[in-house]
Amino acid sequence: MHLNSAEEAFDRVHTQWTREDAQALYDLPFNDLIFRAQTIHRRHFDPNRVQLSRLLSIKTGGCPEDCGYCSQSAHHESGLTASKLMEVERVIAEAKKARDAGATRYCMGAAWRSPKARDMDTVVAMVEGVKALGMETCMTLGMLDLDQAQRLKVAGLDYYNHNIDTSERYYSQVISTRTFADRLDTLANVRASGIKVCCGGIVGMGEEKADRVDMLVTLANLPEHPDSVPINMLIPIPGTPLGKAEPIEPIEFVRTIALARIMMPKSHVRLSAGRTAMSDEMQALCFFAGANSIFVGDTLLTADNPEEDKDNALFRRLGIQPMKRDAE
Repeated sequence: MHLNSAEEAFDRVHTQWTREDAQALYDLPFNDLIFRAQTIHRRHFDPNRVQLSRLLSIKTGGCPEDCGYCSQSAHHESGLTASKLMEVERVIAEAKKARDAGATRYCMGAAWRSPKARDMDTVVAMVEGVKALGMETCMTLGMLDLDQAQRLKVAGLDYYNHNIDTSERYYSQVISTRTFADRLDTLANVRASGIKVCCGGIVGMGEEKADRVDMLVTLANLPEHPDSVPINMLIPIPGTPLGKAEPIEPIEFVRTIALARIMMPKSHVRLSAGRTAMSDEMQALCFFAGANSIFVGDTLLTADNPEEDKDNALFRRLGIQPMKRDAE
């Protein structure tokens, strides 16, 4: 599909994007790009509803992976102390508080390369407990084999998060302990088990514009579009290899959001890490460009996140309401 034929497929969901087509969209005049993204967004979502998720670190630090952005890697001197896996009762209590505060989805993350057999019973109990509260469940535990994915599905896991992080070309500049193909293998296992995929990436890691486009092409060309596409803006963490990375220019970030919305029109595009560094005006532009999901709560795993009062105030100013679960 070339840009001159894009109008014919303006509202069609497809998984055959080329780099050239995506780049042409990304490079449109800003107003044209945002108008196109907002038009597509309105065809599939209420433009004034945003889905709220809460993220809890159930096992922090000590990860054997060397992801250059991550404070939880055992390879980096970030000052983070490793913790043990949380108790099931505490996780469920935190999920109940999140539900009562308006969150419809509860995401649990563990700093593992992949879950160990001895931890699976506990993880399954967490999924079952949160599901019993009437919430959607999401986990990110590193790489999964098919048996692990199927067991989580039986327990009631709705979503599994496993980001591809960046383009295949740039991936080895960020991570050396696993490959881009490893990421895709886990996504295939998650899909095969019947769990919905939550998959996005991180921008502002020193990548080129073409890498952001390539990352979205990979996501949009998966056999099925991810249900959720988290777009993270790097939070440079002292002691990590990317601790002094130059921030992405705000307009370029908004362009990335808009392109994700156009290429994956029915996916929830989530503003994830980095919102503390965004002005209200930048976040408003992201919502206009098609972002319709955020994490609430004052922390994301180990990073800061805007306080709920600040989010509520912004939503009031913009006339945005939390998305109800039955509307998702």
